[in-house]
Amino acid sequence: MRHRNKINSLGRKAAHRKETMASMATALILHKRINTTVAKAKALRVYVEPLITRSKDDSTHSRRMVFSYLKNKHAVSELFREVAQKVADRPGGYTRILKTGFRKGDAAEMCFIELVDYNTAMLQTEEETQQKRTRRGRRRGKQAQPDQESVATAETQQASAEVSAEETPDQDKAEETPRQDKAEETDNNPEATVEKDTENKIPQESDEQVEKGTDAKDEPAAEDEATDKQGAQTKDDVEAKDDPKADASSEEEDDSSGQTEEKTDK
Repeated sequence: MRHRNKINSLGRKAAHRKETMASMATALILHKRINTTVAKAKALRVYVEPLITRSKDDSTHSRRMVFSYLKNKHAVSELFREVAQKVADRPGGYTRILKTGFRKGDAAEMCFIELVDYNTAMLQTEEETQQKRTRRGRRRGKQAQPDQESVATAETQQASAEVSAEETPDQDKAEETPRQDKAEETDNNPEATVEKDTENKIPQESDEQVEKGTDAKDEPAAEDEATDKQGAQTKDDVEAKDDPKADASSEEEDDSSGQTEEKTDK
């Protein structure tokens, strides 16, 4: 029975198991990623992470302690120079296990074990997911406070509305300017000037005529009768000029008057 025995022996004796763990830890530190079974990877994670934590204190004592486990000076120098600086801000969890399926020969479950801070692709995806995560839920018993961004947007909208209200006279001026431009264009174009002349030829009553018309309405009826008489006289004159018979009769009257005068002289 395995009472109080949490270490997986991996089917090996103590000395063999220690050498297996040391060689796998050295390979992981040097290559940053290795392929092995899930059982060995879980055992290696328990073995190598305390060594990485100890490497943060770069001292002679810690180097000797790590060397007693790894038994490889190149792995020890790599761990204290590069890996320790890379994981200095991380408070644990230095390795990651990625399962890849089952092995064909004995159907053992295989995986990759790697150092977290050396997989740049995974780090980028983690940063993106952290940026996208936003908490939108509301806690019970507490009112949701307005966000600073929403308050700022509301203030900016109010300011823009006030500015637009102040700028309305400028818009009227802007509307007047296109009319002036159109007038200048018509002055430059001869066709437009011709159209203007035709429009100006239409008789339009002046202010004086309008005033005369209003005064004529106020005059008494006697003036109207005088104007009617003058109009009748002018009509008679026109008819006399147009009729030749009237001219002949007038000439005969003149001749008769002349004869009478001669007789009286005799």
